[in-house]
This record gives sequence, C-alpha cells and structure tokens, in this order.
Amino acid sequence: MPQEKPFSTKLDDVPKGSWVRGSLKSVEGVPLLEQIVDNWDKVANFQAQPDDLLIATYPKAGTTWIQEIVDLIYNDGDVEKAKRAPTHVRMPFLEMVPPPPLRSGVENASKMPSPRLIKTHLPFQLVPKSFWEHNCKVVVYVARNAKDIVVSYYHFDWMNLAQPEPGPWEGYICKFMECQLGWGSWYDHVRRFWEEKDKHRILYLFFEDMKEDPKREILKVMKFLDKELPEEVVDKIVHHTSFQVMKDNPMANYSSIPDTIFDWKASTFMRKGEVGDWKNYFTVAQNEVFDEDYKMKMLGTSLKFRSKI
Repeated sequence: MPQEKPFSTKLDDVPKGSWVRGSLKSVEGVPLLEQIVDNWDKVANFQAQPDDLLIATYPKAGTTWIQEIVDLIYNDGDVEKAKRAPTHVRMPFLEMVPPPPLRSGVENASKMPSPRLIKTHLPFQLVPKSFWEHNCKVVVYVARNAKDIVVSYYHFDWMNLAQPEPGPWEGYICKFMECQLGWGSWYDHVRRFWEEKDKHRILYLFFEDMKEDPKREILKVMKFLDKELPEEVVDKIVHHTSFQVMKDNPMANYSSIPDTIFDWKASTFMRKGEVGDWKNYFTVAQNEVFDEDYKMKMLGTSLKFRSKI
C-alpha cells in the first residue's frame, strides 16, 4: 500500500477569503493564534518518536535557514533531494492550523515516515511533553538578537495574512516589549531554552554566529547529529544555504505560498537576512527605551547576544 504524502492538498486549494487575519488567544499566558489555541489538545498530546528532530525558534530567528541546513545534512548534501518539496511540506509546522482543506501541522507530522523533521515556534514549556519524555534525538534551537527579530517580525506580520495586523512601527515595538506578539515573550523564549540546554539534548545556536562563520556552525550541527561528511560536501551545503541562493530557491523561499496567504506586495519572505538591520528602523529614543527594558528582562542570565558583527 503506497504511503500517503505528508501534504495531501495544495495551498492553492485554500478558498479565497478563507485565510483571514486572526486574533490572539492565550495558552498558559502565551499569546498564540486563535486557531492554534482552539486545536491545543491535539498539539499538547502530540506523540513524539525517539528519532524525531525538533527545530525550535522564536519567529524570524533563522528558522528556514536551519531547516535547510539540517535537511541537507540528513540527505548527505544531496541538493536535489532538498528540492523534493517546499520547506513547509518537508518539515511540518507542528502547531499551525491552516484553513480547510489543508491538514494541521500535527496531522502532517503524524503521517510522516521516520525520521521526522518538525518545526515549532513554541516556547519550551509548551513543547509537547512527549519530546522530553521520549528523549528525542535532538532539538536544534536558533536564537537571534531581539532588535533584528522585532524588525523582521514586523515586516513578516504585514505580509502574513494569518497574523493580526501589526499596526504602526512605534506601537509594534511596544507590543514586542510587552510580550503581546504571537508566540509570546522573546525574552522568556530564548532564556528558557538556554537554561534547559544542558538538561536535554538541545543544540543552542546563534543567528549572528551563523552569519559570521556558517561553515563553523554547520560543522557544529553535523557533530550534534552524529554525521560526518566530506569537506567538499560541507562546502556545498554552505553554498546552498547562503542567503542569496536560498532566496532564489523556490523550494526554500516560500514563493509557493499563494497571495491569499502571503501578501507578496508587502514584503518578500526572505527579506534581508542581515545582522544590524535594526539600525535602519529604531530611532535614538526607541533604542534607549528598548535597551533599558531589555536590561530588566534579561537580568541574571548568562545569555549574551550580539546586535552587530
């Protein structure tokens, strides 16, 4: 009996007007899209398998980048295999619930053959307990500095028609500092995974380190995955996962998402991928307020970020 594909319908099958900007509801104090909250029991009760790999990030932290890196490592650098389907098909977004006739991330992941690569933006405390109980293969976590996150998230929220409308930039920064954006507090998200990284099988990476020396960070991922590849294959992975190559790759740049879901006039999915773009958006006053708030929220942690390289 042939195995069912992880994605049985096309995004173009979504009826026009059925994907509308939603509102946020809360799970354990964490704001999430209402359709995720309404489906929460299925997310919380998802059954992980020992050879699952969970890629966890706060939104706009380099998620698609690390997904492409991991997929190429799993497939020994075979670029054609990495082009077998778009990113969202190859690696289901665990908690996401799209409109019918599409299946949820939980349903897609449940139908995938092992080993499964799964993406989540959930904070540590909301990740399904089965991932920790079954001591799953690994969790790869990528963290990015807060200022570049908020800029990237702002642009993404304008293009993503599932997200609440972001409103003006000055108000958006306030919502970020007040932890009122989808998936909640960036501060708690990055801190909790940092605190848990030595208690669980978690590889904690930084977006800025990946930009500074991608080969070095890819070798870290390979070691964590117990994979050895020839240097020429590693170099090929470095090239294939560079920003411009991925931006031009329809299997990685989300260009397969129709304009009923992503407003392509508002922004591209892969916009700049830089460190320090925040300087083009923060005013001097906004930067001072943000820095003071940041110091209070990150007090007492050994976690350090770079906002320039």
